[in-house]
Amino acid sequence: MEQSEEPDGQPRLSGQKQNKSKTVKGGMSTMKATLILENGHVFVGKSIGSTEDRVCEMVFNTSMVGYQEILTDPSYAGQGVVMSYPLIGNYGVNPEDDESVRAWPEAFVVRHLSPRGSNFRNEGTLDDYLKQYNIVGIQGIDTRAVTKILRNQGTMNGMITCAEHFSVEDALEKIRAYRVTGTVERVSCKAPEYFPVENAKYNIALLDVGEKRNMTRCLNARGCNVTVLPCHTPAEEILNGGYDGVMLSNGPGDPADNVEVIAEIRKLYDSDLPVFAVCLGHQLMALATGAKTGRLAYGHRGANHPVRDIRAGRVFITSQNHGYVVRSETVNPEIATVSHVNVNDGTCEGLEYRNKRIFTVQFHPEANPGPKDTEYLFDKFLEMIDDARAGKEAAENA
Repeated sequence: MEQSEEPDGQPRLSGQKQNKSKTVKGGMSTMKATLILENGHVFVGKSIGSTEDRVCEMVFNTSMVGYQEILTDPSYAGQGVVMSYPLIGNYGVNPEDDESVRAWPEAFVVRHLSPRGSNFRNEGTLDDYLKQYNIVGIQGIDTRAVTKILRNQGTMNGMITCAEHFSVEDALEKIRAYRVTGTVERVSCKAPEYFPVENAKYNIALLDVGEKRNMTRCLNARGCNVTVLPCHTPAEEILNGGYDGVMLSNGPGDPADNVEVIAEIRKLYDSDLPVFAVCLGHQLMALATGAKTGRLAYGHRGANHPVRDIRAGRVFITSQNHGYVVRSETVNPEIATVSHVNVNDGTCEGLEYRNKRIFTVQFHPEANPGPKDTEYLFDKFLEMIDDARAGKEAAENA
C-alpha cells in the first residue's frame, strides 16, 4: 500500500493502539507504519525493523548500493535515512561490510525492501539486521516524493509510528521539539584501540569523533600502526604519544557543538605534528582556527558527488555524508586556502593550511560506500609525514 496525504487532525494519541503484526512468506511484516514529516505530510506504508515510535532528523541518500555501510556510518547517529534508490536489501548483509561496531540511524525509509539477499556473501536479511539494532523502518512509500520534499524544503524532523490511531498534532509537537545532540560522545570509542601491522613505518593517532573502519584499513594498508583515541583525548596526550601524525575522523551532528574537542584540536594545530582531517574533522579544524560552519539546506549524502581539486585542475567523484560545511568566506587566507570545491553548489570541500603540515577534506577518501578515486590523499598524508621527518633530521644534523 502506498499513499501520501495531508494530516487530517484526528484526535487520537492518548491511548494509541498498536497494530497486530502479521508476516508473509519470507518473514516480512505486513504491519502498517506511518511516516509523519515536520511539514505535516503523512506517508503510509508497511513496517520494517523495530516497531517502536521514533522521532529523528530525516535526510536522504542517493547511493544505489552500500546500504550496510551507510547504516554503520556513525555520522548518521540521530538521523533517519531515506534511500532514494527504490530497491534496497538485494544482496543481504554480512559482518565484513560493517563500518563500525553497530548500525547507528534511528530510522530507515525505503521504497521496497528485498525479503532475501541474493549474494554468495549474504548472511542474513536487511529486515533482521534492522531489528537487531532496534532501527525503526518503513517500506512501500514513495521515497521519490519524500526526497523531493527534503530537497525542496530542506532537512526536517520526522516520526515513524506503527500505532493504529494517533493524533497528528501531538506527533508534530514531538517532532518539532526534537534536536540531535550529544552524538559525537555516543559514537566515539570509550577507550583507546590499537590496530598494528607488521613492519610498520608510521605510528598514527586517529581521533575518533565518529570513525569508519575503512579509515583505519586505509592506513594499515600503507604500513601504519593506528591508535584510535576517544574524542575527548587531551592534545597533550597525543603530542607526547610518539605519533608521526594525526587523523581527525568523520562524525555526526553540528560541528559547533563540540566546544571542548575544538579547543584540543587548536593545540594540535599549534604544534608541528602533521594532521589529515576528514568530514567532521575537517570542520572542527576550521572552527579551531577561526572559520565558521553553516548548515546546508539538505546536505550532501551519496556516492557520486563531483569535487574539483583546484590545484590539480581535476574533478573527482566522491562519497559524501554531511549536513554542515565550512563557509569559505570565513576562512582567513593567512591561515588556510580552499583546496577543493563542490562542483554542484560551489561549497568548500577542502582546505590547505599555510605554513603547516595540515590539510583537510569534506568528502570521504576512505569511501565504503562509494568510489575510491581520492584514496591517494592517504598517500599524501604519509608523504607529509616523510617531509616532517626529513626536516627534523636536517635540523638535528645542522
